[in-house]
Amino acid sequence: MDPSVPISVSNLTHTYGERKALDGISLEVASGEIYGLLGPNGGGKTTLFRVLSTHVKPQSGDVRILGYSAQTEAAAIRASIGVVFQRPSLDPKLTVQENLVHHGLFFGVRGRDLEQRARAVSERLDIASRSTDRVEALSGGLQRRVELAKALLPDPKLLIFDEPSTGLDPGARRHLWDDLLALRKEAGVTLVLTTHFLEEAERCDRIGILAEGRTIAEGDPGALKREVGGDVIVVQTRVPDQVCDALKREINLDSEVLDGQVRVTAREADTLVAEVYRCCGELAESVSVGRPTLEDVFVAHSGQRFEVGGVDA
Repeated sequence: MDPSVPISVSNLTHTYGERKALDGISLEVASGEIYGLLGPNGGGKTTLFRVLSTHVKPQSGDVRILGYSAQTEAAAIRASIGVVFQRPSLDPKLTVQENLVHHGLFFGVRGRDLEQRARAVSERLDIASRSTDRVEALSGGLQRRVELAKALLPDPKLLIFDEPSTGLDPGARRHLWDDLLALRKEAGVTLVLTTHFLEEAERCDRIGILAEGRTIAEGDPGALKREVGGDVIVVQTRVPDQVCDALKREINLDSEVLDGQVRVTAREADTLVAEVYRCCGELAESVSVGRPTLEDVFVAHSGQRFEVGGVDA
């Protein structure tokens, strides 16, 4: 058992009937790290979250959380981690304090210790002044803070989130991330989260990008973007094949078509974009250029656009 490695996953495969939701996933999360699992719906991140939070037993491969086996020691894992679900797990008719107390009792925390812990997490997340308010009266951002307070009450060293920012406005999302960064700094908590928000993944120390149940890229977000190489020119057009032919014929420029867009990766895109625009002429509805994003990383490794619609897996 090695609790110094909070999460270790080796060759994890999980199927639903004939559909393979996870296909040989392997990853390690270091202590004190913020690790993001980024992917479109259907990529496998929700199934992986369920395995890591012990709601689904691994079908094959090896999964260890804080040194415990997810296959045989799920109870020990649940007693040692904090989990924040995508859907609210609060009782809206109870007060903030009552939600925290009931959650603490599940973990065997009682009496003065429970009272002190509830007060401490409420003060840390700046919800102490709302402790007597019913949860249903709170904004979405404040409810998310109560969810986080619940997860912190047993004093875990590992927090696992499923889509932490879903349903939050941009301001509440920023406040939530301020809270997460403070937790990592002040308490040394390791944070693992699933997300389909590209800007949220940018704030992680490392990310694993999932597509069709496989890890297609992993690493520091900045390094992954640099690996794409150069800038990206995007041509919006109704006749992408004609645009590709024109670019190759007139200026010997290679391009690719992805969901109706013509994309060109080039190291000197700022000087090249005018030539691309001239070459496309009336075939182009618009031509734009930008630095590589995590979506470009996804495109480079999967050959598909980053779509967030549909059913997650």
